[in-house]
Amino acid sequence: MTDKRPKLYLNLYWHMHQPDYRDTLTGQYVLPWTYLHAIKDYTDMAWHLEANPQARVTFNFVPVLLDQLEDYSDQFATGDIRDPLLALLAEEALDNISTDQCNLIIDSCFKSHHEKMLAPFAHYQRLHNIYKALQIEGSAAFNYLSAQYKADLLVWYHLAWTGESIRRTNTFVQKLMEKGTQFTLDERRALFRLIGELISGLIPRYKALQDQGRIELSTTPHYHPIVPLLLDFKSTRDAMPYAPLPHSPRYPGGSDRACAHIRQAQASHATRFGKPATGMWPAEGAVSYATLTLMAQHGLKWAATGEGVLTHSLYKSFEGFGLAKQDYLYQPYRITDGHHDILCFFRDDGLSDKIGFEYSKLYASEAVSDFIRSLEQIQSANTRTQCPVVSVILDGENAWEYYPYNAYYFLSELYAALVDHPNIEMATFSDILAMPGNTVAMETLPEVAAGSWVYGSFSTWIGSAEKNRGWDLLCDAKECYDRAMQDGLLTQEEIVACERQLAICEGSDWFWWFGDYNSAMSVDSFDRLYRRNLSNLYHLLKLPVPEVLNHPISVGAGDPAVGGTMRRGQEA
Repeated sequence: MTDKRPKLYLNLYWHMHQPDYRDTLTGQYVLPWTYLHAIKDYTDMAWHLEANPQARVTFNFVPVLLDQLEDYSDQFATGDIRDPLLALLAEEALDNISTDQCNLIIDSCFKSHHEKMLAPFAHYQRLHNIYKALQIEGSAAFNYLSAQYKADLLVWYHLAWTGESIRRTNTFVQKLMEKGTQFTLDERRALFRLIGELISGLIPRYKALQDQGRIELSTTPHYHPIVPLLLDFKSTRDAMPYAPLPHSPRYPGGSDRACAHIRQAQASHATRFGKPATGMWPAEGAVSYATLTLMAQHGLKWAATGEGVLTHSLYKSFEGFGLAKQDYLYQPYRITDGHHDILCFFRDDGLSDKIGFEYSKLYASEAVSDFIRSLEQIQSANTRTQCPVVSVILDGENAWEYYPYNAYYFLSELYAALVDHPNIEMATFSDILAMPGNTVAMETLPEVAAGSWVYGSFSTWIGSAEKNRGWDLLCDAKECYDRAMQDGLLTQEEIVACERQLAICEGSDWFWWFGDYNSAMSVDSFDRLYRRNLSNLYHLLKLPVPEVLNHPISVGAGDPAVGGTMRRGQEA
């Protein structure tokens, strides 16, 4: 029976992002996470929407991720495989590979969530037990491990990273999993070809869902920079008044760089999906008044960020602000510069973090019931004549490996429960914009407190010694870049390569991983890649690489939840 109160609109927003893992000087991939998430999470997430025609959600694809998906597609088309782990899957003679290649197999092929992605498969677990039984670290272990062991380990690693939708529908994958051992070269190469087909089909699948009106697609500034910090380091102090800042007073030419990332993102989106994006998830939901109005000036109609940003902004806008969450969170707000308007939606941290961190520990039916019950409570508590809008926003790729079966049952049951609910309607952000009259409240927000979806601040990217040092190294490189552009000694092709390399260095991911609260392995990987990217920029500028880039910026020692790939919106 339908409730007489206004219905509730649910914005489910899945964010898809990987930084550029390529060494731009060699074209080689340094880390394999883009193609692994492609065959697992991007594949499964499309399948769930294809399998639930009445469901409506929004997906955000960062352009640098799409660049890499297309690059992998090109690699399969040409046969020039530049990802060393992927190439080993199809390698003919695994008994003749180098020590470095042997180490890559062992270092990579047990990197998955052991409980959910390794232990459920007896043959994969046996391979792990054999290696652990050797009690030998490093390349010496390969004196005892055969080419067949390496072949089986490569196959099982890729099977474990194959989407649940593929494992349930593809008879070839099912036969491999049933066989379990003694995989042949033909079988390895057939699995390799399947991976290519899955990756090449992703962008067309999401475009088809968009064209059918079943999903909305949005974008992010091209290489995922924290735009408010490009514009003004001091915006940090809106949420962190006493935070130390980088020695550099500002990021040189930050406004031009921010505009370049936004323009390139829209061009990328239009090329891949047939039209510019209506909305944007600014990298990490990082906003400020200057950032939101800049997006509006570039034709964007909506944006989204975290609950903490809204709370800080309301305190900044209204003296003595003290409303309950129910009375202010569940609506978009208008931000205007007097000429351009943009609507900003704000994440429900509690519900979003339940999906990201809590529901993986429950049976799917229990988790879905809790989620639906939470939405019903929000609808029941609504005292307005307008419909509440609940925005649930989170990573669409990293959470699922902590769920049984890559969240197959959770997502299937969630979508089914939502589309059948009489008082909850799934919507996209543009659906909300198109609603008539007074369907939902849309008040103007006079002030915007700069911050992100993580704690409502920029503490994840700036304000500590290591993060600030990363910014100072980037500022030094940007000053060298600016001088080189002014000197006019580079060709147009060289200028394009330098600009792309600079844009990669401006991405947020490097700063995310700096800090001793992250694991040593993750910090080391991203620290090395960031310094490699800065070094490559100096090479492209035809300048000597500063010696400081030979030394680590950060050393991790922590054990963060879900490996540090996700964070909660509010501090626990």
